[in-house]
Amino acid sequence: MVPFSFASETFLATAEGALFWPERETLLVADLHLEKASWFARLGQFLPPYDSQATLSALAKEVERTGAKRLYCLGDSFHDRFGCERLPRDARSLLTELTTALDWTWIVGNHDPGFADHCGGRLVEEEEVAGIVLRHEAVRGELRPEMSGHFHPKLRLNVKGRHVSRRCFVVSPSKIIFPAFGSLTGGLDAHHPQIIENVGPGASALVPTTDRLLRFPLAA
Repeated sequence: MVPFSFASETFLATAEGALFWPERETLLVADLHLEKASWFARLGQFLPPYDSQATLSALAKEVERTGAKRLYCLGDSFHDRFGCERLPRDARSLLTELTTALDWTWIVGNHDPGFADHCGGRLVEEEEVAGIVLRHEAVRGELRPEMSGHFHPKLRLNVKGRHVSRRCFVVSPSKIIFPAFGSLTGGLDAHHPQIIENVGPGASALVPTTDRLLRFPLAA
């Protein structure tokens, strides 16, 4: 994990797309999109039905590695409002174990508004922690420091003739847009105007590796 400063607080970025807030023993992730595969299956498009288990297993490893006692999911935790009801037994068991062990908060996103809380934790529209607003989608003109998800940013580069894509955080002096943590999620190019317009001037893409935090300025 690699430390960096935001809103006068220190965070640790992980290569898997999570942020750990050591002072508050808090882990933050966005866009799990649990049960996305089963949602597509209902439409006749069959995908391997293991996305929720893979995502939750990766999240459990992050919790164990950081020692987090609190966790915030920044929206679109399920691919639709009924996703929690479709969780396979093993995935539901793992999720219940996590929500029982942690002070767990679901922030509602555009995919999962009004989902019934059958999996533990608490539901909120947004929350302010130590002066930082946690919500699903960035709000233009927000004057407070803000963390959000929604756009699934990825940095696409041409490296020695090869096209490389990596999930990234998009950061400006006042905002952080998280990458999608879910195992079955696409991504929007970090240079996309929608991302740049929402995050504001001075934006960079941050790509965490095991021991470094790579920073790439994003043009307005």
